[in-house]
Amino acid sequence: MTSPSLHAVLDRYADRITDQTAQLTSTIAGADATAPVPGCPGWTLAHLLRHVGGAHRWAETVVRTRATGPVPDEQVNLVTPEADDDVPALSAWLVEGAAQFADTLREAGPEVRVWTVAPGGTPLFWARRMTYETVVHRFDATAAVGGTYTLAADVALDGLEEWLEFSTLPQAYASEAEMQALLGPGRTVHFHATDAPEGEGEWLIDLTGAPITVSHGHKKSTAAVRGPLTDLLLLLYLRRTPTPADGIEVLGDETLFSDWVRGAGAWLRR
Repeated sequence: MTSPSLHAVLDRYADRITDQTAQLTSTIAGADATAPVPGCPGWTLAHLLRHVGGAHRWAETVVRTRATGPVPDEQVNLVTPEADDDVPALSAWLVEGAAQFADTLREAGPEVRVWTVAPGGTPLFWARRMTYETVVHRFDATAAVGGTYTLAADVALDGLEEWLEFSTLPQAYASEAEMQALLGPGRTVHFHATDAPEGEGEWLIDLTGAPITVSHGHKKSTAAVRGPLTDLLLLLYLRRTPTPADGIEVLGDETLFSDWVRGAGAWLRR
């Protein structure tokens, strides 16, 4: 099977960013901007929309300016709502920013050099990263209004791949010491997405020593985690719990699995 071109991959991510944004805003139509967001303690929908829109605009600036170093990110993190914030206005602003970002990605193409927070160094990194930033926060918005969340299998599968790739990077962890504390003889985690297409959806995370590696396939492990694609993705982002009630089964060393998820996900809490 021929792999898609880099331009096709970039275009697909650009489409996903605008599609996920459209789904998010459609889900919260008619909601109150002050509605709390369960997945983001202390935040309301207004905070969430400002954060996602700010993230799109921040990444768009990086790509458009061909940034060679960090770009100020206040618009991502300083998201205190204004007194007159409302969902229609914030939704329109969010959709506008997503469309602008998608246009900038397509104009730049997949191979120009730009600054990235992790290995990559091209607009493809930001296209993929902002896709899953939007995917996960669409879940948060859906939960805030009591809606039903669904996600296409191919999108969830790629989102899992991205998170697992990040989990191998030392900079994903709070410190070198915290990463090293997870390592030891015989320490492995097996991930199995029960609804993935045949031949896909199984990963082995090797924590026996540095560097941490992720490979595909089924092998005996210290901890094994099973569940549907979407639930596994949300589990890694701490939006699901590793329990049957949330569609997740953990076999073996549950403490190792829990420590690994928290440790490898430290980059999400910065």
